[in-house]
Amino acid sequence: MLGPMTQPRTHMIPGPAGALAVHEWGGSGAPVLLAHPTGFHGRVWAPIAERLVAAGRRVWSFDFRCHGNSDAPEPNGESYAWSGFASDALAVVDHLALEADPALVACGHSKGAAALFLGEARRRATYARIWAYEPIIFPAPRDIPSDNFPLATSARRRRNEWASVDEAFAAYSSKPPLNVMTPESLRAYTEYGLRDRGDGVFELKCSPEVEARVYAMAPANGVWAELAKIESSTLVVCGEISTDISPSFAKEIAEQLPHSGVEVWPGYGHFGPQQDPDRCAASILGFANR
Repeated sequence: MLGPMTQPRTHMIPGPAGALAVHEWGGSGAPVLLAHPTGFHGRVWAPIAERLVAAGRRVWSFDFRCHGNSDAPEPNGESYAWSGFASDALAVVDHLALEADPALVACGHSKGAAALFLGEARRRATYARIWAYEPIIFPAPRDIPSDNFPLATSARRRRNEWASVDEAFAAYSSKPPLNVMTPESLRAYTEYGLRDRGDGVFELKCSPEVEARVYAMAPANGVWAELAKIESSTLVVCGEISTDISPSFAKEIAEQLPHSGVEVWPGYGHFGPQQDPDRCAASILGFANR
């Protein structure tokens, strides 16, 4: 049983759309970079990062623009295009001098995985290995993002005011979709994902409106068209019962990638890494050691 979660050493670096928060979790071995989903932040990886460090890896995560403590650009037509998230990840790689490191494993969940694919297609050989849990990809992307995209509509309905972090934790743990997360994962999400507004109210650092804008850009992310360009060794991972990236579609994604395999987690959904940090860390390490 792991003790209290390790706190990372966090610093801010210049990014393409403002400062980015980078979290260093420790370790001295081969590098691992962790990229989070939409609406989350880099410290949601805390339970997994802790396990990877314990296994002998050196680990970093980061907050994408408009998430966590990273800067949020003024909203316009391109502020939250997913190509920008690819640029954020590349800026972190450059800052850490990890580009083309043959030992690097870049791990992304959902939007984070899509951003890694876009970055690798843009700058070949940046990521030696990409571990991708349910990368958000559309085989027939729409040319014009729509605010009516269901995930965007749902995000705008999210509650955004809490009396305390504990109140938010209790609410999230009592109902879908976040109630599947382990207590340590959910605690990592809430403790860093909320800010004290100064008037006795806590609000999400990634506001519902910003989250909706990011989701609205998803259908035009263009990842599918770039997959064939990616020469990295890749592993596409999905939950067996996921309603986001099904096992059959994960296989289709992998078939577009020149050097890829598929791993299906029985009984898990889109939040698999937060449902089972042990399994997630073991999957990443198994892929890294192949």
